[in-house]
Amino acid sequence: MPAKGKHRRPKNNPLARRFVAAGTGGAALALPMLGATAAEAAPSAAQAVTTAVTAAPAAAKKAAPVTYTVVAGDSLSKIAREHGVSGGWKKLYEDNRKTVGADPSLIRPGLKLTIGAKAPATRAAAPERADRSAERKAAPAAAKTYPDNLDGWIREALDIMARHNIPGSYDGIHRNVMRESSGNPFAINNWDINAINGTPSKGLLQVIAPTFEAYHVPGTAKDAYDPVANIVAACNYAADRYGSIDNVNGPY
Repeated sequence: MPAKGKHRRPKNNPLARRFVAAGTGGAALALPMLGATAAEAAPSAAQAVTTAVTAAPAAAKKAAPVTYTVVAGDSLSKIAREHGVSGGWKKLYEDNRKTVGADPSLIRPGLKLTIGAKAPATRAAAPERADRSAERKAAPAAAKTYPDNLDGWIREALDIMARHNIPGSYDGIHRNVMRESSGNPFAINNWDINAINGTPSKGLLQVIAPTFEAYHVPGTAKDAYDPVANIVAACNYAADRYGSIDNVNGPY
């Protein structure tokens, strides 16, 4: 029969250890509980350190730009909230305005958003309206038209005179035209001294051929019966001789 093991080291019994000296009250029970709590707390602290160490690279990785693909049910506010976008959905929209378009509330599944950095800028095509505007500016101005009557002839003559710095006014021209020809561009004087000399006065302002040729303005017809050419040449002559057609009030 084996010995009772007086010198054998008894095995530790957790239950026996936990309930030894139970007769002393709750203090004995508290010791194992405190020990257990401390044992559990230590791994928690170590785990927290480990988590903090491993979290740093993760945080750094999160800060880098990422591409997110929109799925059904997504919204910019939801995506910004889930990814911790600083500035919220407005910042997310600002960074992806080219991709999202004009309506931030409308994002379709499959759309790829850049989170954490502004999306690469894409060159937007110029609006068609701006292109048409540029074409209009580049196109030459339409030629001004004038009515084929005394009013139109005088106005066209005044525009030509302005380009050549020839003085004169509408009233001054009209007054002299009515006195000289009554507004008839084919009027001709066949009885005065000029006619006798073979150079009759012609046209609206009754200009003789030598005067017309000497004061003809380039760009107008070389025909004394042409109403515009006649007015411009006569006003050019009057400016040289009298300072302006406005200063002519009789035969000149």
